[in-house]
Amino acid sequence: MRTFSLLKGQPVFDTRSGTKIGEISDLCILSTGKVKGLLVKKGVFFKQSYFLDIQNVASFGWDGVMVTDTGQLQKLKESPEYTLNHQHSLDGMMMLSKSGESLGLLKDVYFQEEVGTIVGYEITDGFFSDITEGKQVIQSGKPLAIGKDAIIVDVNDT
Repeated sequence: MRTFSLLKGQPVFDTRSGTKIGEISDLCILSTGKVKGLLVKKGVFFKQSYFLDIQNVASFGWDGVMVTDTGQLQKLKESPEYTLNHQHSLDGMMMLSKSGESLGLLKDVYFQEEVGTIVGYEITDGFFSDITEGKQVIQSGKPLAIGKDAIIVDVNDT
């Protein structure tokens, strides 16, 4: 389990040739709150985004993400349902509990790399709050609801 902030910018390597294919730039998240795949930036001058299904990742290392077949990277034809930082971004969205309590703003996600299950959400109440109180982590095993204005999560199952 790790946060997306630790994964962002990591190189993606082909295990057959040892060549660097690109870098992780974002997560593709379904409306059910599950990580579908990774966005990989590829190219030297004109970087393009490619989609890598999380099921096609051979392994997640601390220094790189490994794939066995470069053909598993698909050119991004349509924008994903949600991402953490790019189009349809969830970063900074209001998080509410099912009971209507404001939890804070989404900053990062904790997820199980092998299966894509999000198990926790790092939230913030702002820069000064992070310094004085530290960042808060909300754990939830239940799927969340992602709406236009807020993310609803069940925090009672921890």
